[in-house]
Amino acid sequence: MGTMRLLKPLVVSVSSLFFVALSGFAHGFVMTPRSLINRLSQSSYYLTTKELWFDQTLDHYSPYDHRQFKQRYYEFLDYFQVTDGPIFLKICGESSCNGISNDYLGVLAKKFGAAVVSLEHRYYGKSSPFKSHTTENLKYLSSKQALFDLAVFRQWYQESLNLKRNRTGAENSWFVFGVSYSGALSAWFRLKFPHLTCGSLASSAVVHAVYNYTDYDKQVGESAGPECKAVLQEITELVDRSLETNKKELKEQFGAAELEIDGDFLYFLADAAVVVFQYGHPDALCTPLVEAKKAGVDLVAAYAKYVKEYFVGTFCVSVETYNQKHLKNTAVKEGSSDRLWWFQVCTEVAYFQVAPSNDTVRSSKIDTKYHLDLCKNVFGEGIYPEVDVTNIYYGGTNIAGSKIIFTNGSQDPWRHASKQTSSPGSNAQSCNIPDAVNKVRQKMIEHINLWLSECKGSGWHSM
Repeated sequence: MGTMRLLKPLVVSVSSLFFVALSGFAHGFVMTPRSLINRLSQSSYYLTTKELWFDQTLDHYSPYDHRQFKQRYYEFLDYFQVTDGPIFLKICGESSCNGISNDYLGVLAKKFGAAVVSLEHRYYGKSSPFKSHTTENLKYLSSKQALFDLAVFRQWYQESLNLKRNRTGAENSWFVFGVSYSGALSAWFRLKFPHLTCGSLASSAVVHAVYNYTDYDKQVGESAGPECKAVLQEITELVDRSLETNKKELKEQFGAAELEIDGDFLYFLADAAVVVFQYGHPDALCTPLVEAKKAGVDLVAAYAKYVKEYFVGTFCVSVETYNQKHLKNTAVKEGSSDRLWWFQVCTEVAYFQVAPSNDTVRSSKIDTKYHLDLCKNVFGEGIYPEVDVTNIYYGGTNIAGSKIIFTNGSQDPWRHASKQTSSPGSNAQSCNIPDAVNKVRQKMIEHINLWLSECKGSGWHSM
């Protein structure tokens, strides 16, 4: 990778899936499947599940609004070297944050003698400022407010740590971690608050807001391969035709009769295919479908079997997630984040997963109009994703922050919204073999070690 000392002002980009973290999949974005959440409710899958609370400012941009809300966080100190150990801030994203998961970050914490703290994203889980998620009450839900939450929490936690140790003005070295949307927050935090962290790991970080995200579907086709892709396209054509003549029976066949809006139903079917590529199990989908094609079996029936047994059964994805009636529900529920994330989609980042103009895998009926109609139907008039504003504010894939490690899975449809090329002086490589995971982890450890040591060497402290 070259001389590490030359890599100080850089963004490192490595194409590989190396960070063992829980970014799942659901309607509209990457989220943790409910089956994984259920399995992870067992204590052995967490470093800690002990809830702690912090009084957070509701509106960081108003000098007059002094309202606060309770924000949930967690801390894990078992590996912490009390004298000068670093603090790893793990950012929670677009779902309930139920603890600090026992993944690769725990290995890193042990290696570096670090404390691990994790702050739940505002509005999600138990950190809602309001008792109802009406559109009016959601106006403080944004990545910009969330970044200030992290900055304020980081300062408060450092000060509270100093008080416990009877220190004044001392600063530990901080490093920020995130995956998927929280990966974008990790990169943006380093960009906007470089004095508050020594560096950032941004895994599958969707830093580039995209209005019509056709590359998502294109990646699905590439990941599927020619034979499986052709079968999926044939199924899509058959489903589109059947919707015109046999709508009720078709939806019942997939166990999705509640999805009255055709676009919701077609989105559900499209998502069902994607999950296997995102989680590295393409044979679960492609093998039975290709075999069904060769055997002359009803392809729609074969796909319905896969959807019900694998997507809904194994992954426990709820059909309700795709129902706009469900998205309009303003009740605050700890385990339901669908309405919340769609609000961010419809106001900030879009990522509209529309069908490409040709050679599409998903139905062409999933277009821009479907998404805009959803935003209007669910949140009312005047809700529109300000994609250009978001990219101007953060820089998109031209993000200018330093000391950020970007990593992406080579088959991940979301990688096209991330940064995939390195800044001058860094090294990017494409890794799609198991050994590459360890190689990328080693490079990541080298960068974290370097940047933490540079923080200590500079005697840095927060403002």
